[in-house]
Amino acid sequence: MKISKHTVPSVTYTLIVAGEVIEVADQTQPLVYLHGADGMIIGFESALEGLTIGDKFDFKVTPEQGYGECHPDMMVSLPKENFCIDGVFAEEMVFEGAVIPMQDQNGHPMRGTVMQVNEEAVKIDFNHPLAGKELHFAGEVLTVRMAEKEEIAHGHVHGEGGHHH
Repeated sequence: MKISKHTVPSVTYTLIVAGEVIEVADQTQPLVYLHGADGMIIGFESALEGLTIGDKFDFKVTPEQGYGECHPDMMVSLPKENFCIDGVFAEEMVFEGAVIPMQDQNGHPMRGTVMQVNEEAVKIDFNHPLAGKELHFAGEVLTVRMAEKEEIAHGHVHGEGGHHH
């Protein structure tokens, strides 16, 4: 069976960015996902389309096919007082390099990386950490099966390696 829309592949991979290993999914904890459900970046799904059990892969994904380019407007400075608890700046949570959970004006969750803290403001980058980067994936297809109706309806894998209800 080939990887195509509404199949559930199980794959191993190593993700390398700028010569550094960022993530590994091995045989003990492979990536299991619903192909064609927009749960993965387009460049990853496109490269795996048509592969079958035992096929090895080694490909690069451009920023446009991955997490997009870095957008300067996604880097914002917020008043330092926004990060105070009981009137005291939360320096144990808000420091350069920290990834902090926040919400946009509509209450949607977002994560931002603290770029700089100064006397008056905190500069935060809300771009995806892999935005603007070329992604290098190498791995192997372990299994491929047809998705169940419920998985297709819910848009994700159920059971082993997937979501449990």
